[in-house]
Amino acid sequence: MTGAKVRVEFDDDAVKSAVKKGGVKALRSAGAYTRKAARNAVSRSSKASPAGSPPHTRRGLLKHSILFGVEKHRMAVVIGPAESLIGISMTAHEFGGMYRRRKYPKRPLMGPTLVKVAPQLPKLWADSVKP
Repeated sequence: MTGAKVRVEFDDDAVKSAVKKGGVKALRSAGAYTRKAARNAVSRSSKASPAGSPPHTRRGLLKHSILFGVEKHRMAVVIGPAESLIGISMTAHEFGGMYRRRKYPKRPLMGPTLVKVAPQLPKLWADSVKP
């Protein structure tokens, strides 16, 4: 019987770095994909959308206000209408409620968009970690 000696070196810092780098890239892709789906759900019209359907935009401001940002330290992505561009009016649309003394019915946009794109998101992580 012959004996064999095996020595394995494992650089865990390199693996962690590759996972983080790939994860950030995948989060960026997921954010862009979800933003595009949300923008596509918004139609341009001078009339209000029916309750329960995504809100309409008159001049396109709602479509352009949907942004995303990746928080690298938390490994998270935030997607939605920017308050700095559109104000807090989308809160009344998304969840229903009062805005400027008018009551708005629920016209959810981001929740249904996430449900719609969720099955596609794992594919964005495929092959994201490279040596």
